[in-house]
Amino acid sequence: MESQWSGGRSRPPKGVALAAVPMASDNSTGAKRVPEKSESVAADGPSTDLKTQTSSPGLGEDAALALLKRPDLPAEALEALAKNGSVLKHRKVKLALIEHPKTPRHVSLPLVRQLYTFDLMQVALTPVVPADVKRAADEALLNRLETITPGELLTLAHRGSGRIAEALLLDENAHVAQGALQNPRLSEPSIVRALMRPEASAEWVEAVCRHPQWSLRREVRIALLRNEKTPAALAVEFARRLPPPLLREVLHSSKLPASVRNPLLMQLRAREGK
Repeated sequence: MESQWSGGRSRPPKGVALAAVPMASDNSTGAKRVPEKSESVAADGPSTDLKTQTSSPGLGEDAALALLKRPDLPAEALEALAKNGSVLKHRKVKLALIEHPKTPRHVSLPLVRQLYTFDLMQVALTPVVPADVKRAADEALLNRLETITPGELLTLAHRGSGRIAEALLLDENAHVAQGALQNPRLSEPSIVRALMRPEASAEWVEAVCRHPQWSLRREVRIALLRNEKTPAALAVEFARRLPPPLLREVLHSSKLPASVRNPLLMQLRAREGK
């Protein structure tokens, strides 16, 4: 009996049953084969599984953050996570959810308003965050400037986005204004717009005049020559650097005092005569 069964051709002994194994067909030979383990997974299994994980009430902060590091996390899983109150109460999870490139706008934009000051600054500066979400973070910060502490304002002035730096250029706190002037994200148009505002103080205007970077820019010099608070000696220096036709146009609309503007016009005529 044993020799017949081990030969492989005889039928199994009576009373011995074999487990039923579904067989797959080999496309090349037509022979039957045992399917691979991965073939038994449902087509929507991974996506459904991720959605189940992100919506689980037992999901912890660390597990949620690990999931949010996955760039392939689908939108439906991110939406489920946004509705999971057990993990959304954690600041880091909320921030990571907003910064995920696949988070839908109707999820991320309302969450922006719930962030703390420096988290808003981080969102506005993160490269992968969509432009409209960055703008929302900046808007939320701008709306809070009057309630933010001086220490936080100083940090924002030094490290915030260009929009935040521009908003703090003329802050009544001189340290904050100077910090904004040193912000590496500050742009030339922001400086020019600030110089055109009547509330720009004489101290701040002079700080721009002496700034090693901004004082060299032509558009900034033109704005300074139009500003009534620019010191006379520095106005003379800037005027010498402009071509006569441009200088004449600038002085024509300048708010410099007559005691400064008239000598500049005389020097301009002398240069044109030569």
